[in-house]
This record gives sequence, structure tokens and C-alpha cells, in this order.
Amino acid sequence: MSTAPSTASPTTDAPEPKNGFDRFFEITRRGSTIGTEVRGGVVTFVAMAYIVILNPIILSSGVDVADNSLGFPQVAATTALTAGVMTVLFGLVTRLPFAFAAGLGINSFLAVSVVGQVTWPEAMGLVVINGLIIVLLAATGLRRMIFDAVPIQLKLAITVGIGLFIAFIGFVNAGFVTATGASSPPIGLGVNGSVGTVPTLIFVFTLVLTGILVARRVKGGILIGLVTGTVVAVIVEAIWNIGPMFDGDEVNPGGWSLSVPELPASLVSLPDLSLVGAISFGSFERIGVLAALMLVFTLVFTNFFDAMGTMTGLSKEAELADEKGDFPRIKSALIVEGVGAVAGGLTSSSSNTVFIESGSGIGEGARTGFANVVTGVLFLVAMFFTPLVSIVPTEVAAAALVIVGALMMSQIKFIDFSDFSVLLPVFLAVTVMPLTYSIANGIGAGFIAWVVVRSLSGKAREISPLLWVVAAGFVLYFARGPIEALLG
Repeated sequence: MSTAPSTASPTTDAPEPKNGFDRFFEITRRGSTIGTEVRGGVVTFVAMAYIVILNPIILSSGVDVADNSLGFPQVAATTALTAGVMTVLFGLVTRLPFAFAAGLGINSFLAVSVVGQVTWPEAMGLVVINGLIIVLLAATGLRRMIFDAVPIQLKLAITVGIGLFIAFIGFVNAGFVTATGASSPPIGLGVNGSVGTVPTLIFVFTLVLTGILVARRVKGGILIGLVTGTVVAVIVEAIWNIGPMFDGDEVNPGGWSLSVPELPASLVSLPDLSLVGAISFGSFERIGVLAALMLVFTLVFTNFFDAMGTMTGLSKEAELADEKGDFPRIKSALIVEGVGAVAGGLTSSSSNTVFIESGSGIGEGARTGFANVVTGVLFLVAMFFTPLVSIVPTEVAAAALVIVGALMMSQIKFIDFSDFSVLLPVFLAVTVMPLTYSIANGIGAGFIAWVVVRSLSGKAREISPLLWVVAAGFVLYFARGPIEALLG
């Protein structure tokens, strides 16, 4: 897929906007239509809707030092609220089709590591501080300077790596790839080496159907695939009553991994927003300034580079990036992304950031912030229809992720692999992302390798001084465990 410069001013032969609405979102200028943007926004929501269920599962599982946990209904409500508000805000400010929701890496870090040391309000206070730091870095231009210091080869590698990452997420969510429980191999195909569960077979069906529709360039192909897969899943569940994979202490290997595709008894529920504003900054007193700062450092690094990598990949996929990898209103995008972290902390839904599942809507044709408005409004509506959102099984949504991952892989053709000092950092960035389940880890491995290998290959003068600083920061990031241990 070719990339077209889009940050330049419109040429005299550019299509004239049809009205003020069209002019504001640049719909015609970017070769899109209102119908395409609506479809793209809906597809992105469907691909992301699982976060309204998954985020509460992750956050409510964490018990803090005061022996308290977050309520599932409350987290579900604030997850949908924050995702909706931030997605709409980002669409209006930047006019880009990048939707927001609670970042999976950070919410897991909070539930597993942070609340073992502090309370939940204190943990969310750290998330707010993390967001304020990111906003400051973006507003002062430092975040943009770091973005510009990254060579185009690494920006392309980030796009490809994210493609592999979201495809891998799709395979795992669908049960197509599973942990074996053994040291070698650590992962395998399906259950005992076979694709033998009905939910995984429905994933395969949805993937093949969607792939055929996309290959035949059918408008709304991804959306048609998702809707068809969901309908089939509902029918199958009604006939065979497969049930969930986890039901209390009982495990059903052939069950649905997250949400069971069945019509709920009640479609509407009033959202409980009691967690909004439930934050505290007492962590510095509870665990000490140095220990609290290490937690903030980890949050900032993860948030900062996950978002940078995701926006780089999505802008390339949407053909909104120029030859340097820059995209329209980049400074505003970086500032609003930091605001998402602040908003997530204030609502106890965890840091909200750009979601890689936005690629599903982009694959459907979304090119403007109007798609974001559609996605955001659907999230706000989902606050009142949380039971209905759970109808779409993770296995069906996973098919869209694999399709988009394949589309993003096409960017690899623009990377010159003839120079091994380029090949190795690119290879590490691309492979470490899916293998460690972290965009930030892949970016860090690529940055460090780029600085070390290129400089020792006689190309030190070509490396931006800022990239040296960032690489050094990633060394600290990777060594944060021993550092935290030394700090007690």
C-alpha cells in the first residue's frame, strides 16, 4: 500500500468540500465519504467493544493493599464513558480516525503490580500524574522532537510490528494460538494441537469470509464479516449451549473465551459512575518518593511509546503519513493522547490511549475524525447497553484483527534490507512486539539496537542525539525490576 503525503496544503485541483461539515473533517479531500466514515466508525467500535467487558475483568481482579477491589459494573460504565468522550474529543481536535480506550498493557500493570503496593485511588493518582507529564512533553514540543528523531526505517518497522502484534492478539483471543503449559514449545495450535473448539471454528469461518470480501473489494467487507460471524455465533450458542470457558472454578476448554453470544435478559442498564473522581496522591507517602517515581516512570514510558508506535502505524495504514512518517495535526494528537491518560485516571478506568483496533475501521475505509465521532457515540450509548455489547464474541472480533494485521504488513516493502545495520534493529522491533505482547518493548529493542549497531558500524553521525537519550531511557526501562529492587 502506497503512502501519500497529506501534511502539505491542498492543491488547486483538490476536490472542493461539499459543505462546512465536509470541510471541517476533510472527508472529500481525503477521498472518503460520509457513508464510508460511518461504516469505518461502526467497525472500529465492534472490534473494540470487548474492552467494555475485558477492562473490568482485569481491573476488578486486582486487590489493593487495603484489601479493596474495583466493582465490575462501575468499571464497565467508566470504561465506556472515557472511551466515548476521548474518542470523540480526539476526532474533533485532530480529525484523525484513531479511537481511544483503556490501554491493555497499563491496566494489567496496575492490577498485577501497582496495587500490590498502593490503594486503587492512589494507583489512579499515579496514572493522572503520568498523563500530566505526557501532556507537558507534548505541549513543549519534546514529544514531537522525539517522534521526528526516529528514522523512517524504524517508523515503518513499528507499523509492521504492530500489524504482527494485533494479528497475534487476534489468534490468541480466538483460541487459535494457545499456551501449552510446557517450556518447549510455550505456545501451540488450538487445544492439544488441533482446532477443535466451536468458537475457534467460528473465528476461522469469520476470518475466511472477511478475507474473501476484502480481497473482492466489497464495500463494508469487514463489517459484513463481523455481523455475519456474530449471527452465526448466536445461532450456534442457542442450539448447542456451549457456555463460557471460565465459570467460577470450572474450566470448559471448548467454551467462549470472554463473552457468550446470547441475547441478554435485559438490554438496558443504568451506568454507575461512582468511580469518577475517586483518586488520591498518597502513594508518595505510602511507599516513598523514589518507589512512586519508578512506577510513574514505567507508566510514562509504556504510555508514551505505545501511543507513538500505534499512531505511526495507523497513520501509515490510513495513508495520512508523509515520506517522513509525519501525519496531520501531530502535536494536537500527542497532547490529546496525554489527556486520555489523565481522563482514565480520573475515572478509574486506567490510562486511555489510541487503540490499535482502530485499524479495523481504517481497513474499512475510515480516513477522518468523523469515524471517531461515530465510534465515540457508540461507546457512550454502550454505557446503557452493556449487556448488548457482550453479544459480539471475542472470537469473531479477533478475525478483524488478523485481517488488519495482514494489511499493515504490506508496509514492509518500503524498508531497505540490504544494510544489516538497518535489518537487525528493524527485525528486533518487528518481532519483539508480538513475542512480548508489548509495543513499547518492541520499540525499545529497535531503538537500542539502532543506536548500538549503527554507531559501531561507522554511522554514529547519522543518529540524532535525542535518539541516544531515548535509547538510554529504554535501558533503564528494561532494567526497572533490578532498579526497583535496589531501591527497596
